[in-house]
Amino acid sequence: MKTMLKILFADDDLKYSLLIKRFLEREGYDVTYTGNGTMAVEQFSLVKPDLVLLDINMPGLNGFEVAEKIREKDKHTLIFFLSDRSDKSDRLKGFSLKGNDYISKPFYPEELIARIKERFEMNSPESLPEEIYPFGNTVFNYSTNELRTGNNKILITSRQAEILRILATNLNIAVSRERILSTIWGNESYANSLALNVQITYLRKALQHDPSVQITSLVKKGYVLSAP
Repeated sequence: MKTMLKILFADDDLKYSLLIKRFLEREGYDVTYTGNGTMAVEQFSLVKPDLVLLDINMPGLNGFEVAEKIREKDKHTLIFFLSDRSDKSDRLKGFSLKGNDYISKPFYPEELIARIKERFEMNSPESLPEEIYPFGNTVFNYSTNELRTGNNKILITSRQAEILRILATNLNIAVSRERILSTIWGNESYANSLALNVQITYLRKALQHDPSVQITSLVKKGYVLSAP
């Protein structure tokens, strides 16, 4: 586990939150606290946390709405919901938004710390197998968002890695735009379609060091990642 794990903590109960924050910091975690959901979304891009702790009932945006916005940008950062709403429907909603844990209030700070340690030990690089896709003269490491061609290394975004993963698992086979849009963005809106065009352009640029590899657009069929 990282010795300075970055945590973004959002909860509008100031007194309770400062108590939890102190416990987390005693464990060596770097904690950024905010008291509402709107600021949590803003801080996410600035802090780039390893873990987000979200209360559900918050002013601005509630915890579910914050999680939804985070997952639009990032599918890998862990999210824990901390809430006194323990109904089955709330738990299911939390997990449907790709939340990684749901802890009912009240809870002991030691319980939260134990869950954090367990989760990050389980997801540490030593315990997770790397997901690697070789094609042409390039090796794509999905686990680290890394492209290697010879001595050249490029890091791509998580969104680009998700797209490339779909193409790489269907090497030399056309993948429809609809499939990519529904898998990555959740719907096929015009705005998301334009975003896909932009991400494909970035991926082509990232792969330009390997002339044996190309992403080709096929009319009415989508895209194909071609490689020997």
